[in-house]
Amino acid sequence: MASFGGWRRQASYPSSVVHGVSSTTTASASSRIIAIHSAARWRAHFDASKLSTQLMVIDFTATWCKPCRLMEPAIEEMAAKFTDVVFVKIDVDELMEVARAFEVQAMPSFLLIKQGKVIDKVVGTKKDELQRKIEKHKI
Repeated sequence: MASFGGWRRQASYPSSVVHGVSSTTTASASSRIIAIHSAARWRAHFDASKLSTQLMVIDFTATWCKPCRLMEPAIEEMAAKFTDVVFVKIDVDELMEVARAFEVQAMPSFLLIKQGKVIDKVVGTKKDELQRKIEKHKI
């Protein structure tokens, strides 16, 4: 694991660079992943998610994280496959306070959240483990 700007990076294939919809994000017709770029947008999204039993997967990533970019296709596939799961991408450099609040210390980090509570976590480029945990918790 290497440290970059205070963040530790897992070696392997990680996270995702995705597109979402908000006043500060861009939309992609093919992506179901919401990229959040402001603390206000995150707070609104997170507060709304507390009222739902739907699983939310947060992908904590960074533009400089090569493993995160390598993991992008796998996350896109999962988002397309698990249409009943909300996928969110947060850049740790843009929303450092959110990453700190969730105690994210390495990239890639994936948090699985239901009703505002972290129910599981995958750190590193463990695509199969992430998929298994999504399948387990999406119900």
